[in-house]
Amino acid sequence: MIVYAQTKARFLQDVKSNRIARVVEAAFLQQLGYLPGQAELSAFQNSLNYVGNILDNDLFDTNIGVAIEYKIPQTSKRIDVLLTGHDKNGRPTLIIIELKQWQDVEKTEMDAIVRTFVNGAVREMLHPAYQSWSYAQFFRDFNSLVAEENIPIHPCAYLHNCTVDNAIRHRFYQHHLEQAPVFLSAEAEELTRFLSDRISVGDRCQLLYRLEEAKIRPSKSLTDHLSSLIQGNREFTLIDEQKLCYEMALSLSDRVDRGVKDVLIVRGGPGTGKTVVAINLLVELSRRGKLVQYATRNSAPREVYQSKLAGTLKKTRIANLFKNTGFYHDLEPEALDVVLVDEAHRMNAKSGMFKNLGENQVKEIINASRLAVFFLDEDQKVTLADIGTRDEILKWAKVHKAEVVEMELPSQFRCNGSDGYLAWLDNLLQIRTTANESLDGIDYDLRVCESPNELRDLIFAKDQGADRARLVAGYCWDWISKKDKQLKDIAFPDYKFAMQWNLADDGQLWLLKDDSVNQIGCIHTCQGLELGYVGVIIGPDLVIRNGKWQAVPEARSRNDSSIKGYKAMKKAEPLEAARRAREIIKNTYRTLMTRGQKGCFVWATDLETNLWLKSKASSQRGLMAAAEDSPAYE
Repeated sequence: MIVYAQTKARFLQDVKSNRIARVVEAAFLQQLGYLPGQAELSAFQNSLNYVGNILDNDLFDTNIGVAIEYKIPQTSKRIDVLLTGHDKNGRPTLIIIELKQWQDVEKTEMDAIVRTFVNGAVREMLHPAYQSWSYAQFFRDFNSLVAEENIPIHPCAYLHNCTVDNAIRHRFYQHHLEQAPVFLSAEAEELTRFLSDRISVGDRCQLLYRLEEAKIRPSKSLTDHLSSLIQGNREFTLIDEQKLCYEMALSLSDRVDRGVKDVLIVRGGPGTGKTVVAINLLVELSRRGKLVQYATRNSAPREVYQSKLAGTLKKTRIANLFKNTGFYHDLEPEALDVVLVDEAHRMNAKSGMFKNLGENQVKEIINASRLAVFFLDEDQKVTLADIGTRDEILKWAKVHKAEVVEMELPSQFRCNGSDGYLAWLDNLLQIRTTANESLDGIDYDLRVCESPNELRDLIFAKDQGADRARLVAGYCWDWISKKDKQLKDIAFPDYKFAMQWNLADDGQLWLLKDDSVNQIGCIHTCQGLELGYVGVIIGPDLVIRNGKWQAVPEARSRNDSSIKGYKAMKKAEPLEAARRAREIIKNTYRTLMTRGQKGCFVWATDLETNLWLKSKASSQRGLMAAAEDSPAYE
């Protein structure tokens, strides 16, 4: 959507008369229906003055088109500045400029992520080179005009307040800088040459208007690329009920062009292949020309499966297809054909960094799509903010007059395909009573360890070949190593044991890093993901007393937001607060203890709890034989 579009001549008039911020503000209200904040207006005035200084040069034709805050179709994202015209060969040309007011930038170890001061604090932010390139790639992959006429697009970024190149152009980011160069404060001449070499004659914004009128659909280049990624990848092979769910979703997607609104709920426990179905649908629906996105509330599964699909830990063009469930709060109705919501139980009501955007993510996703597919496991709700339930989905489907189809996936991959282990675990954690009171006859390697050292060494021994093994724990220890990498977060002096939480620089991809076996993950970095073996430390937030589980929410780390709001709820509704906290804490450990496909090793920090667990697991036929491949201890 076009917010502001003028020729270079008119743009310079608005800048030189100091009215550019007011003009953009009025355009915001007219085109988007709301006013930008005061801080945003100040940023417009400041940054656009720098753009005006660059364009106030005879190298640029007065009729070059200048667009400000262009809203990308089917998204809530806006591009700072677009320039349109023709290149030296007479071809229509588009230039994207991402503007940043940053002064100091720090390098991280995360792909395309830098650290800088924003909104009153130092935060991790997308590298502006990647950000600008991703906008350009959206046009190439989804705008039919760009695809059909092969229109050149040139992305770049301008950090007009940044004077020191100590991180922003570090070689670690070279891959992204090759796609979109970054220019600093003192490099106005270099930016001028970059722009003038690529745009010679103005077009009075005609290309911009043509882009606006073009159809938004996946390009053949994108769909061919996606198909090549999944072809032959055994990790994404569909079997049995997965194929049924996949075909049902494809059948429902055929109805979107006929004005029918549908909701598909796919329920399935750990390891049932919900994500496998979702990724296959993402690829096939894109191939069929549907506007489709894969969404999760938690970024870990989103980033991990994006990387697995692409075969690289670097951000690629397919990142435009992966979204947060909070992305849809300001999209117009039915802007997308299909939204595939994985880990749907993790959806929240409010969205945004400060939880101040939108009303309800379930409502907003159904509103923004013609077909919403929710992959759901209510037993994996692990924070007080999680609202994803079957009832919640049905409620908003009814409001939007959507037809509902429900399906279920049985256990297939995780826990050796054993519903028996899952039922035993539910019985063990007293989540629900089942007939599986013992592990007799269940082909799953469950062991309760004597110490954290035994647990760690078992995981080290199992982490080889295709059997990836990792340690995880309840979030009961502060993340002190985030600021000081020399510190150990989780320490048990009596056992001479000390390890760190997964490093901040690894982001949500820690599980895929080869050396992450030396760190400990938590629910936020492993939910929705699979391991060969998982080692679980049960912290002091869940203990056994007289044969009954007791949740101790006060034992959770102050860094954990899972039970944020518990104290206030406890004052108002103590019984309900206790019930909700107990449910969240039990679900957390249920989820952690089902990450391993072949085995789960456990150690509880509380001695009584560990002894009780050992007695419950003693009938596991592999437990007594474990000594033959367990490490030796003095």
